[in-house]
Amino acid sequence: MKRTAFTSFHEELGAKMAPFAGYNMPIEYTGVKDEHVCVREKLGVFDVSHMGEFWVKGPKAFSFVQKLTTNDVAALSDGKVQYSCFPNGEGGIVDDLLVYRIDEETYLLVVNAANIEKDWNWCCKNAEEMGLEVGKELYNASDEICQLAVQGPLALKAMQKIVDVPVEGMEYYTFKKATVAGIENAIFSTTGYTGSGGCEIYVANEDGEKLWNAVMEAGKEFGIQPIGLAARDTLRLEVGFCLYGNDIDDNHTPIEAGLGWITKFVDGNDFIDREFFEKQKEEKPKRRLKGFEMIDRGIPRQGYKIEDAEGNEIGEVTSGTMAPMVNKAIGMGYVKEGFYKADTEIFIRVRKKALKAKIVKIPFYKG
Repeated sequence: MKRTAFTSFHEELGAKMAPFAGYNMPIEYTGVKDEHVCVREKLGVFDVSHMGEFWVKGPKAFSFVQKLTTNDVAALSDGKVQYSCFPNGEGGIVDDLLVYRIDEETYLLVVNAANIEKDWNWCCKNAEEMGLEVGKELYNASDEICQLAVQGPLALKAMQKIVDVPVEGMEYYTFKKATVAGIENAIFSTTGYTGSGGCEIYVANEDGEKLWNAVMEAGKEFGIQPIGLAARDTLRLEVGFCLYGNDIDDNHTPIEAGLGWITKFVDGNDFIDREFFEKQKEEKPKRRLKGFEMIDRGIPRQGYKIEDAEGNEIGEVTSGTMAPMVNKAIGMGYVKEGFYKADTEIFIRVRKKALKAKIVKIPFYKG
């Protein structure tokens, strides 16, 4: 079981630990609801060092990233970040990721922890076909970098105390190279997957201890708490963000998943599977990922069947939870055509019961 640069801190703080993507990770500290509310109202810190980081460099870097990702990399300028996904060549999704443009010949791809090996193999296969040198122009730095996500409305105010450049007014999905807590050349980005604002900070593993101590000290007066993976999941679901392996996977297209906004059919953006996705968008998909909230009492879970009033199966739940800020059981799932509209009645099959729910627009929570 791998350890991150921060694992000893989680253990000292008494976190409930469990294996996740090959790492021993904190699942919760004081409880999911308490941690969730702390991020929504103040700020919390997540260890996200298990994420993967790939560097793409050189004269072919742009064309490589443009081919492999659905968003339009040409729209990026230095210091900007894009949410995107890798199409798999068969109409599905290899992974969702962040694309950082450092300069015109340097990009950083940040991928999901559970998919590092799969994504790396996919990138290597395509790099070799496009003539990029693996190990030099395409480089896997996942085991060298640690990362903290500081999320919540007070995150940037607190972090300004330890950063040597202005960060409080930074736009969403931008980044700066900065000295953070005395650590030079840190990447400080206003990204995150909670819907409550904040930042992600990348440094070398050897600087992890210094970063953790500085972040916790800077956030102390604002009520910072360490947050586990369980609250990370409830936070992202409450704002309708997809989780790979649940809501998106190799068997669903970005159009079906409601990710048309990161699938850009512009001139020059000839990414893998473009024609297939474009055709599907024009003809309208036969299933779509939709948000729903429970009317009857019960918690929807991944894999539960979705039915119509007659008991016919019309889809399947991909994610579900009790949402602390809206105080309702919510979920997402793929449903057949004809059940897309808000307020459409559906039923979730929980063991022998069909529990009533309704389609709603996401996000469930608007902070």
